[in-house]
Amino acid sequence: MAQFQIDKGRFISSRIVSTDPAAEAESLQDGDILVAIDRFAFTANNVTYAVAGDQLGYWTFFPPVPSQSNEDVSGWGVIPVWGFADVIASKSEDIDVGERLFGYFPPANTLRITPVRVAATRLIDGAPHRSELPPAYNSYSRVSNETGYDSALDNQRMLLWPLHITSYCLWDMLQEQGWFGAKQVVILSASSKTSTGLAYALEADESAPDVIAITSQRNLHFVEGLGLYSKCLTYDELAHVDASVPTVIVDMSGSGQALGQLHTQLADNMKQCINVGLTHWDEVVPGKGIIKSRSQFFFAPSHIQKRIKDWGADGFAERLAGFLRNTAEKSSQWLKLSTVAGLSGLADVYPKVCEGMIAPDEGLIVVLEDDT
Repeated sequence: MAQFQIDKGRFISSRIVSTDPAAEAESLQDGDILVAIDRFAFTANNVTYAVAGDQLGYWTFFPPVPSQSNEDVSGWGVIPVWGFADVIASKSEDIDVGERLFGYFPPANTLRITPVRVAATRLIDGAPHRSELPPAYNSYSRVSNETGYDSALDNQRMLLWPLHITSYCLWDMLQEQGWFGAKQVVILSASSKTSTGLAYALEADESAPDVIAITSQRNLHFVEGLGLYSKCLTYDELAHVDASVPTVIVDMSGSGQALGQLHTQLADNMKQCINVGLTHWDEVVPGKGIIKSRSQFFFAPSHIQKRIKDWGADGFAERLAGFLRNTAEKSSQWLKLSTVAGLSGLADVYPKVCEGMIAPDEGLIVVLEDDT
């Protein structure tokens, strides 16, 4: 049993630290449960969690375990992942051994959860260290109780849903804001799965402006093949973005250089820049010419909470569910799932994820084993 950790000072470096599940089970307090993590997805979005770990509190969710007694682990962090787990021990009156949960987990074999606000299909982890963190990340679906739950769809759900929830929220915000007066939407890192989800939403919206894709030369063929964009350009072709058209930028890349060039080029026609992801994490340096007064960071959990207040939890869930089903079905036409064996397999492929070397049509599914 083990936990996958990364060096917060140089997060392309990682290590695997052994854990003791027997000791974890013995340490359960009344009301706690212990889950065995079965599988999780790993994408460039998880690298974003690492880059924004300090600013947005991602390091706080799952504290790293020491590799030896009294080790200072302040330099190590645990990247959260989305996946499935089964309850293997329970001191909760509400949760039985054998239940299956979907939600936010560490890349590790086990996790102790303190269930609170338990409902038929959902529970919240009430662990004290998570109490100030976004509620959307502390919520777990009790999939065993979901009508029509099909474990055969677990891989697509954990890979696409967390990303496409952000896609939905982005589209909803842009629409609510009247596209910020823009006549075209420019999406940077258009090959990312979050970008693809947003492009599906924009394609289905007759009121949406034209959508321009910016991607690497390596991923250009894939992005063009999606048929979702009115124009597909590489980062070397940013000058071809029509600067005479009012534009909103949705940035999944975090590339300061690309943003600086676009902001300078568009000038007054750069109506708003929505910063979302950091797929180009090694270029996260403020670019010359960036218009900060018309730039904003988009945090999906905050938008989710806003819409739950507006529509109610059931109303938001109903709207979202239809979107997720639709985008998952469309994505299945091109998505290829690749299985990674255990945390050691994740350690092997992790540098490739950091370096953006995973093909855009590939989805990594880490399947854990007892002897990891």
